[in-house]
Amino acid sequence: MNPVLNPGSFVFTTVDNTNSIPPEEIIGTFREKEGITIIISQEAADQLGLSYHFITSWITLEVHSSLEAVGLTAAFSNALAKANISCNVMAGYYHDHIFVGKADEERAMMVLQKKIL
Repeated sequence: MNPVLNPGSFVFTTVDNTNSIPPEEIIGTFREKEGITIIISQEAADQLGLSYHFITSWITLEVHSSLEAVGLTAAFSNALAKANISCNVMAGYYHDHIFVGKADEERAMMVLQKKIL
């Protein structure tokens, strides 16, 4: 597990549709019955007039893990929880991605780096 901090600030917001959002600006989406959750840079959200309440940092775990792998999410989320760091996890095809509060990014990176030793 090699944690890499992606530059920038990111937010979660919700929209009815993504028609007015350039696809290249969207980091991730999840369709819920209440609306479409999108992850987008704070800068893009501000430019598009999208509301948000929580600013995050995006950490990519550069380990290719199977979508069927057991235990990886539990391992890093437990380590972060013990450090009192909230995380939102998104599994991509190639990597897991963790979003932590912007104020917690340095501590989260230290926790995750210790986890690989």
